[in-house]
Amino acid sequence: MIKGKKIIVVLPAYNAARTLERTYAEIPLEMVDEVILVDDGSSDATVEIARKLGIEKIIVHEQNRGYGANQKTCYNRALESGADIIIMVHPDYQYTPRLVPSMVYLIVNELYPVVLGSRILGRGAIKGGMPYWRYIANRLLTLFQNVVMKQKLSEYHTGYRAFSAEVLKSVNYESNSDDFVFDNQILAQVLYQGYPIAEITCPTVYHPEASSINFWRSLRYGIGVVFTAIQFRLQVWRIWRTKLFDKPKEVSHEG
Repeated sequence: MIKGKKIIVVLPAYNAARTLERTYAEIPLEMVDEVILVDDGSSDATVEIARKLGIEKIIVHEQNRGYGANQKTCYNRALESGADIIIMVHPDYQYTPRLVPSMVYLIVNELYPVVLGSRILGRGAIKGGMPYWRYIANRLLTLFQNVVMKQKLSEYHTGYRAFSAEVLKSVNYESNSDDFVFDNQILAQVLYQGYPIAEITCPTVYHPEASSINFWRSLRYGIGVVFTAIQFRLQVWRIWRTKLFDKPKEVSHEG
């Protein structure tokens, strides 16, 4: 613990057998109290490798439920375990866990309740091999979201995030999509509740083992992003109410 805060890293895993060990090796276990891996119906040896690495909490979805559903399980289990700070690290090694201390520092010292590892700050995306079409789509979607939601984030699409437990308990993430647009919905919920978001520069590595979605799923994701931003604005203007921005039902998360 740091300053009496329990710190938990969650790993939403899917076919991460070839990268899990490298990712886990960089998690600063001297400051992390617990690591939780949720396997979303992998067809490879992800679970077996996780057990060999000594990850104590491993939750297995017998069938693939989707990236968003995986995060729901991650956050629910972390809160049930009494986490004060939860950091999501993708086990495909696209983002280095070496930034966990910096992200935790901002939250534990009550500077920000949410921290994102941005691939755009410092030009880490292109340098790390992000395809140009994906980079351009990222920039256009982010511009649209910033204009519609009146924010100034460098990107909304990173999967490297840290939350205080207070934030996760205050947003209705269970109502979010089970697919990739979950990432944008939860940020919209956080912003709607008025929480500030910090960003730190994050180097990223695109390699054959890194998880990625194809063009058509990316297109569907983009449409979902646009729709989420519009929902946010209409909710703020009280023109259209959606359960996305409702307060979550009271749930006990005691470990």
